Amino acid sequence: MDLIQLRGLRVVGVHGVLPEERERAQPFEVDLDIETDLSSAGASDHLDDTLDYGALTAIAERVVAEESYGLLERVAARVAEALLDADERVASVTVTVWKLRPPVPMQLDRAGVRITRRRQAGG
Repeated sequence: MDLIQLRGLRVVGVHGVLPEERERAQPFEVDLDIETDLSSAGASDHLDDTLDYGALTAIAERVVAEESYGLLERVAARVAEALLDADERVASVTVTVWKLRPPVPMQLDRAGVRITRRRQAGG
């Protein structure tokens, strides 16, 4: 499988378990690794033979901006589910979601989770 890498998607959303995280939006960053077969695109140089980067990032942006969850794990899982549902050519996706202002008492730049989900056989 080949890999499309999309890095540094910044989105404001409402995710977290603490009351202050539920009351106001905060910044998140999303990185995507999408496994797909790019051999046709590499041979043809036609846009229709690859995945639409803009459409993929718009899906991730919509999930982070419009849905709301307590855990980063659930945010990442929802992004992965939405990407797998969006295009049957997506074989697997690795989603990293970073909370850029984690609510911890230490000096911590960001906290994140990374998950990988694969298309089930036959679907």
